[in-house]
Amino acid sequence: MKGKLIIVSNRLPLTVTKDSGVLKFTTSAGGLATGLSSFVQKHNISKNLWIGWPGIHRERLNNEEKTKVKKKLSEHNSYPVFLSQGEIKGYYNEFSNKTIWPLFHYFPLYATYSSEAWNTYKKVNRLFCQTVMENYKEGDIIWVQDYHLMLLPMLIRKEIPEAAIGFFLHIPFPSSEVFRLIPWRKEILEGILGSDLIGFHIYTYVDNFLSSVRRLLGYENNLGQISVGNRLVKVDIFPMGIDFEKYTNAIHQPNVKKEILRFSKSIGERKIILSVDRLDYTKGILERVEAFRTFLEKYPKYRREVTLILIAVPSRTKVENYRALKEELDRAIGMVNGRFSTVDWIPIMYFYRFFDFHSLAALYTISDVAMVTPIRDGMNLVAKEYIATKSDERGVLILSETAGASMEMSKAIIVNPNDKDGIISAIKEALEMSEEEQRKRNSQMRERLKNYDIVRWAEDFLVNLLRMKRAQKRIESRKLSKKIKEKLIEDYQKGKKRLLFLDYDGTLVPFSERPELASPDKEILSILKSLSSIRKNELVIISGRHRETLKKWLGGLDINLVGEHGVWMRIGKEETDMSELVSDEWKSSVKPMLKRYVDITPGSFIEEKKYSLAWHYRSADPELGERRANELKNNLVNLLANMDLQVLDGSKVIEIKSGSINKGVAAKRWLSNKHWDFIMAIGDDWTDEDIFSVLPNSAYSIKVGIGTSRSKFYVESTSDVRKLLKNLIDVEVNKQ
Repeated sequence: MKGKLIIVSNRLPLTVTKDSGVLKFTTSAGGLATGLSSFVQKHNISKNLWIGWPGIHRERLNNEEKTKVKKKLSEHNSYPVFLSQGEIKGYYNEFSNKTIWPLFHYFPLYATYSSEAWNTYKKVNRLFCQTVMENYKEGDIIWVQDYHLMLLPMLIRKEIPEAAIGFFLHIPFPSSEVFRLIPWRKEILEGILGSDLIGFHIYTYVDNFLSSVRRLLGYENNLGQISVGNRLVKVDIFPMGIDFEKYTNAIHQPNVKKEILRFSKSIGERKIILSVDRLDYTKGILERVEAFRTFLEKYPKYRREVTLILIAVPSRTKVENYRALKEELDRAIGMVNGRFSTVDWIPIMYFYRFFDFHSLAALYTISDVAMVTPIRDGMNLVAKEYIATKSDERGVLILSETAGASMEMSKAIIVNPNDKDGIISAIKEALEMSEEEQRKRNSQMRERLKNYDIVRWAEDFLVNLLRMKRAQKRIESRKLSKKIKEKLIEDYQKGKKRLLFLDYDGTLVPFSERPELASPDKEILSILKSLSSIRKNELVIISGRHRETLKKWLGGLDINLVGEHGVWMRIGKEETDMSELVSDEWKSSVKPMLKRYVDITPGSFIEEKKYSLAWHYRSADPELGERRANELKNNLVNLLANMDLQVLDGSKVIEIKSGSINKGVAAKRWLSNKHWDFIMAIGDDWTDEDIFSVLPNSAYSIKVGIGTSRSKFYVESTSDVRKLLKNLIDVEVNKQ
C-alpha cells in the first residue's frame, strides 16, 4: 500500500465532550470503532487517518477550541468533521435512524420519509467529501463505513475519478421490495456504486443489493461484478471478525479476574444466562424477557437456580421509539421480578448502562449461556465475543437465525427470534447440555473466529479492493484511447484493401426488442452509406437478426449482410443460404422446453427463425428472468449434450442454433478470399466473440462495453462506435 488508509465513518474512535469549559477526550463505544481500532493497532498501520464526527456539536466550540480538537485528534491519526446540532438532527437522528435503520432491519412501519432530513443527509455527505478531499493524497485508499455515508463514494468518485474507494455496510441490506420504499432509492444505490469494492457481512445482503441494482438501475452483474459506465464494481461478502486474542486472553488480566470474583460472589452458584445489547427494537430484547418469563412458568424447578443478567446499553435516547421501548422493557422486567423474586434471588439482574471491556469480559467468562436473539442484525459481534472468551470451551450460545453471525456459527443453538416456544426449548437445552457437547460445538466456532479475526477481515477487504483496482487498470489498458485511435486511423489510411465487420444491435444502435426502436436512424444509415461508397472498403454487417429484417432495414444499401448468425448472407447482390448445412429437426425437442419457460416467466417470448430458436426475457421481471435464464441454460446443456448445437447467451436472450454455423464461420468467407491491409471488427455480445477469435493478430477487434472478451480493445457505447466510423469517413473526405 503506497499511500495511507483513510477510514471514513460517522463517528471517530475518540469522542470529544465539553464540561465546564474543559475539553475531554474518551474512547468511543460501539462495535465499528472498537473493531477497526483493533485492526489499525494490531496491523501496525502507521500511515492511516480516521475521518468522522467527534461527537460534539459545532456550536459548542469556538475557533480556538476547534484548533485544539484537531491537534489532539491528530495525535491519534484522526481528523474531525464538525457538524451542527441541526445537521446531526437531520442527517443522523432523522434520516439515518428514522428512515434507513428501521427499513433496512425490516421495520417499515417505524420508518419516516422526510425530504428535509434527506436534504440534510445529502449536505452532510458533501461535508464529509470535502474533508476527504482536504486530506487525500495520490495513492491513498479510502474506506467508507456504513449507512450514514451511502452517498459519499460517488461524491468522492466525481472529485477523484482514479481513487481506490471501498464501502462496507455493517447492517443488513433489505430485499428490493423493502428497499424500494425509500423515495430516494436510486440516488442511494448510485452513491454506493461510486465504490470499487462493496462489502456485506453475508451473501443474503449481497443478493438483495444486486437485486435492487438490477431492478431499479437496470445494471446486470456477472459473478458479483457490475459494469457502471466504464468502471467495473465488485460486490462481495466479508463477515466481520473480532479481536479474538484480546477476548480469549482476557481471563488472564488482573482487572478481569477482579470483576469475575465480584460478579461470582454476588450471584453465587446459580447458572447465568447473559443478554447484552444496545437498547434497540431490532434486538428482540422484549421477546427475550417474555420467553424467560414463560420459561420460569413452564419449568418451576429452574426458579432460584438461574439468573438472567440483562444489559441494555442506552442508545438514541432522543428518538421516540427508543424512549417508548425503554419504558416497556422496564415494565416487563418489573413484572417478572415482581412475580418470581424471593428474598435471596432476583430472576433478572437489569443494567441500563454501558459496561467497559473488563466487566463485559468477566460476564462473558462466567456466564453459562448467552442469549443473542435479535429480530434482525447485520452481524452481531457479541455472539463472537462470548465464544472467544470461552478458552475452556464451556458455555452455550443461543443465536438468532436472522443475525448475520448465524451463517458462521452454525454450532450454536439456532432459533427463530419470533418463536417463543423455540426459545424456551433452547434455554432448557442450553442449561442441560453436557460439557462434552459444549466443548465439541465451541471448539469448531472458536477455530473459525481465530482464523478470520478482525485483522483478517480488514486485510481481506483491502486486498480485494487493490485487486479490483488492478483489474480496472487492465480493463482501462484495453480502452480505445486517443493514442490507439490515432494509430487505428493511421493504419486505416494506409490500407488499400480494408475489411470492416460491424455487428448491428448494441453496436450500431442500442439494443431493443421493439422493432421501431431498433430500426436504423438517419445518422447510422448515412454512416453506412458513406463507408460502403469508399472503393477501398468492404463493409459487412454481421448480425443475429432475421434475414427479412436486415433486408428491410439495410437492403437498400450497397453493403454485405449476414443474418441469423451466419445461416444467411448477401454478398453484393447474391444471396447465400447455408441452411443445407444445418437441420431444424432438433426444434421439436427444444421448443416444448422453451414454451414451458414462457409459461413460468411472464413477459418472455419465443422468436423462431428458420434455423434457430430464441427465448427473450427483456420484458420479464429482471430477477426472475435472470434466474430462469440460468435454469434454462443448465437444462439445455443436458438436453443438447449429443447434438451439434450452440447455446448463445446474449443480451436478455438465450438462442439455440447449429454449432456448425456462427458469425466466426461466416467471417472466414471474407478473411480467406483476399489479402487485407486493414481489418476491423466491432461487436457487443458473446456471439461476436466468434468473429474476434478468427481474426489475424494485425486486426483491430473492438467490443462495445467492458467485460471479458477476446477483443483487443473496447469502447463504452454505440455513440463511441459512431464517432469512430465518422472519423474514418472524415479521413477520406479530407484526402479528397
